[in-house]
Amino acid sequence: MTGPGSGPAAYRSAVPVDRDEARRAAEDELSKGIYHQNEPGPIERAVERALEWLDDLLSRAVGATPGGTLGLLVLLGLVVALVAVVLWRTGPLRRGVRTGMPLVELSGDLSAEEHRRRADAHVAEGRFAEAVRERMRALVRELESRGVLEPRPGRTADEVAREAGALVPAVAAELRTAASVFDEVWYGGRPATAQADAAVRRADERIRRAQLAVARPAAPAISGYQVPR
Repeated sequence: MTGPGSGPAAYRSAVPVDRDEARRAAEDELSKGIYHQNEPGPIERAVERALEWLDDLLSRAVGATPGGTLGLLVLLGLVVALVAVVLWRTGPLRRGVRTGMPLVELSGDLSAEEHRRRADAHVAEGRFAEAVRERMRALVRELESRGVLEPRPGRTADEVAREAGALVPAVAAELRTAASVFDEVWYGGRPATAQADAAVRRADERIRRAQLAVARPAAPAISGYQVPR
């Protein structure tokens, strides 16, 4: 008699499966998508490997640094301080040079009044970056025409503030502010605004109102400005 458990199919199921066939059957089963739904994607795997590499790197650094974790933190602090000093010494101007920004010539043949007229025209058109540039040029030409600075092509805004501020301490703060605004707009990528133009305008007006004090012939001191009280 035959029943449900008899016949060729039952016979085949009772035949032992060899090792190769079992491996192929397991691989076919595991290749189904249902077993891979919760596995991380390529981005997750890359991030995980990067974190493992960073953790291993920090562990080795801590082991190699005298003082362990505290020593590593001190070393990192020194590196950050060194980077800050380098950035402070190079300034926005150097950043502009590294990024390929052309240097803006501040000394030229035009008068200070002509630069101010051009600045006002730029403001009327909403072109505040150009207005900041022309007001800085007006400021430099004012200092040159009144004998505080010698005309010198290639002088930067920072150099103007440092050299003229040393000779005329009464306007040193305004000069530093004007130079900082100019550098940030033309080399630091800061969007120019009406407030930026106003800051350079105030410095220019402060210098324009200053009175030139002529030193006595026998005195070796360099002439400077006296700002009215």
